[in-house]
Amino acid sequence: MKKNAVTFELLKKDASTKARRGQLQTPHGVVQTPIFMPVGTAATVKAVKPDDLTEIGTQILLANTYHLFLRPGHEIVSEAGGLHSFMNWNGPILTDSGGFQVFSLGKMRKITEQGVLFRSHIDGRALELTPEKSIEIQNALGADIIMAFDECTDYPSDYAYTKDALNRTTRWLERCAKAHQNTARQSLFGIMQGGMYADLRRESATAITALDLPGYAIGGLSVGEEKSLMYEMLDASVDLLPENKPRYLMGVGSPDALIEGVARGVDMFDCVLPTREARHGSVMTSNGPLNIKNAVHTRDFGPLDAECDCYTCRNYSRAYLRHLFKSGEIMSAMLLSIHNLRFLLRLMEQIRQAIESGDFNELRRDFFAKYYKPHVTK
Repeated sequence: MKKNAVTFELLKKDASTKARRGQLQTPHGVVQTPIFMPVGTAATVKAVKPDDLTEIGTQILLANTYHLFLRPGHEIVSEAGGLHSFMNWNGPILTDSGGFQVFSLGKMRKITEQGVLFRSHIDGRALELTPEKSIEIQNALGADIIMAFDECTDYPSDYAYTKDALNRTTRWLERCAKAHQNTARQSLFGIMQGGMYADLRRESATAITALDLPGYAIGGLSVGEEKSLMYEMLDASVDLLPENKPRYLMGVGSPDALIEGVARGVDMFDCVLPTREARHGSVMTSNGPLNIKNAVHTRDFGPLDAECDCYTCRNYSRAYLRHLFKSGEIMSAMLLSIHNLRFLLRLMEQIRQAIESGDFNELRRDFFAKYYKPHVTK
């Protein structure tokens, strides 16, 4: 029997929700789940060094196939010894397929059965990304987990188009599986599509799980719909995926969505949210979000979050961080990004502990009462 490069072990299930504790075994180490993955779009998490990522508890990173294909090119990354060597990260890496980025180009791309024709956002070059090309790039990059090339539909999209897109996604997944040449070191995950239609989600799940891949993702959510609709689709989707395989909700990273996703049985998450918000001065704290730009912090010499153990909170005051931001200093993005990432990674640590101890629902209730309580924006 063929052994997958990445395997999943389910360790514990919560008694009152669908939350799960598990672990992923990868060629570059073990990942405890549920887990949040910082996004390193261009083989770097913006404004955060690899040793800082290690210190804040990062277990696995995500890198972007589309961006690395355009610059510097997957051939160069391969010549450097692969993505781990190129970016000096020895832990597990997941690469997305490039599909979401290509489909976000709008009028700059054209979808065919073969793949997607598009123009580079960098220099306008005409390029094509197909299932085979996406896998070729990801094989060259060398990530532990690689994603199938899929068609992510816009929101809203009508039923007929959404059905066509999911069927195309299924055909493309079969081509991705055939093209994957490095199964001993990399595992291919399939992606469920189906938009906001529960019956199409079921249809997609049936088709992709027939291939018996090492893991599965839920795509096409957090694309502009209300969170209540996203949760409704998660309720209709998660149980359709195998219990003994990891379940990955793509592109989701707000604290409430992480908790609610875990409660519905999701194991893996990723999002640019914590670093993007940090660069705009938006900070996550145990008592809710704050805006470091606000004048109230001018003479506040306390930490961002008294409950946080990150380097930023141990060493710098809100007053100093506001000064850095208002002065346009690069270190503002560095220090706030470290904090926001640590906040989410620490939240996931607490979630894992709560599932183990049987207290997940209590954590869920207490977090929402504290983080999302009515409060004046700070």
